Amino acid sequence: MAAILAFIFEIVSGLLEVLVWIVIVNAVLSWLIAFGVINLRNRTVFSIARGLDRATTPLLWPLRRFIPPLGGLDITPVIFILVVEAVRHTLLPALFNWLIGLVGGGYAA
Repeated sequence: MAAILAFIFEIVSGLLEVLVWIVIVNAVLSWLIAFGVINLRNRTVFSIARGLDRATTPLLWPLRRFIPPLGGLDITPVIFILVVEAVRHTLLPALFNWLIGLVGGGYAA
């Protein structure tokens, strides 16, 4: 049972890391578009930007409701990354160890 929990722990941790990278790529791409380095008239760039925006908007929207842009700068991606990393490094291992304790295994992450 401990091996199954360890597998689930690694999958969840990996998915959270992928979410962080999607938010980072979206933020960098939005900066490149804003500074005119990349043009949205290119269909490939437009498709990538639109897909990343659709992927990150549901993640960042709850934060954007409470945190207004500061001087035109949206800091919600940074706060999202901090929260996800805190979950990955603090809550997820604690939950894993608690679950391992419930099933009686001696496995520690």
